[in-house]
Amino acid sequence: MRKVIFIFSCFTFLKLFSQSTYTSYISGDPSNTLTPTQGGLCLMGGATENDSAMVWFLKRSGGGDIVVIRASGGSGYNSYMMSLGLTLNSVETLVIPSVSAANHPYVRDKIRNAEALFIAGGNQWNYVQFWKNTSVDSAIHYLIHVRKVPVGGTSAGMAILGQAYYNASAGSVTSSVALNNPLGPMITLGNNDFIRHPLMFRTITDTHYDNPDRRGRHITFLARLMNDSLGRTYFGIACDEYTSVCMDSSGICKVYGEFPTYDDNAYFLLPNCAMPNDAEICMQNQPLHWNRNQQAVKVYQVKGTPSGNGLVEWKNKNQFNGGTWRNYYVINGVLNTATTSIPYSCNTTAILHNYKNHDFDFSINDLKLKITCPGIKKIYDLNGKTLFASSDHDVNCDLSRWASGIYFISVQNGNHIQTKKILLP
Repeated sequence: MRKVIFIFSCFTFLKLFSQSTYTSYISGDPSNTLTPTQGGLCLMGGATENDSAMVWFLKRSGGGDIVVIRASGGSGYNSYMMSLGLTLNSVETLVIPSVSAANHPYVRDKIRNAEALFIAGGNQWNYVQFWKNTSVDSAIHYLIHVRKVPVGGTSAGMAILGQAYYNASAGSVTSSVALNNPLGPMITLGNNDFIRHPLMFRTITDTHYDNPDRRGRHITFLARLMNDSLGRTYFGIACDEYTSVCMDSSGICKVYGEFPTYDDNAYFLLPNCAMPNDAEICMQNQPLHWNRNQQAVKVYQVKGTPSGNGLVEWKNKNQFNGGTWRNYYVINGVLNTATTSIPYSCNTTAILHNYKNHDFDFSINDLKLKITCPGIKKIYDLNGKTLFASSDHDVNCDLSRWASGIYFISVQNGNHIQTKKILLP
């Protein structure tokens, strides 16, 4: 069993503000600073944080103001982050336990002014129901898309960082329950409607992978997403407890842990690109069957080390070094795994743009919207007012002068209409 060490910082602990809507705890200089930052993601699998991964994350803040957000709990991250030997202007923990707290101007401004944002563990359903479509939501996107600061999360905080996510609104589902009823009421997924980081495109995460075994439910999440989206391919990243994936702004991943002292692993899940690649059976009240010649999902397993092991290029998925390949496949609700020497190899662009029934994707970079697909494209606001329309196959729209808020994109091709939401910071 690992020994957990609690470190108490010599910095003064200050409870700055407390009321029924939110609570703020701040250590260091409360005045705002501005430092050069480097984007990226720090994904932690739960349990005690890996110090080396946290140092990697904090360094990318340039020593500025670090903001930790959570829906419950206290100020433990303040002293921990301050104790890691780096010069930081401040660490502030915001406890945001309600929609009203998430819409408070103080909370919004503190997040928008952060040089790094870390999402603590807890209950991800609280994060979804309290923060989605609020000022917290838009402030996070401002940090990601405009300021390009590092963002991290552990346990539930990691769980919500994928484009798709398991929201746990019905409670935590086990692998056995998920595999035996992939369309059951416990499989509660969100997709492209909360945090949208460009490095997590069509990616769903899972945590605590070794305690308990969550491989089966993660595979089920992928099967459901591909089934529900009419065959588009989704991917997965998972971490054992005590393991972290650190991904720089170009999509290069290193894995931190304590191997060989402990068997710490990260997992990168990629459905086989030989079409069709979705589950043969993904139906209500029937066991999942996703075999595809015993090669349904390619999984790259990387041991986490104190110095950071492996090199996985996640953005284009074309470099995998330092780990081992396995095949995961499901036969009548039973997950099977096998070591393989055959790596994942395919045209990722073709996979990512595998349109079916005129479904569509869009991307937003530096507030420039791009849509590539056939059909009539429209953008409208919450009142239903059409703000933009085009029938061009390739659409580029500058959103930099649009007001912050929620908008909808619809694409009509014949009698088929798809609508998706965007949130501008």
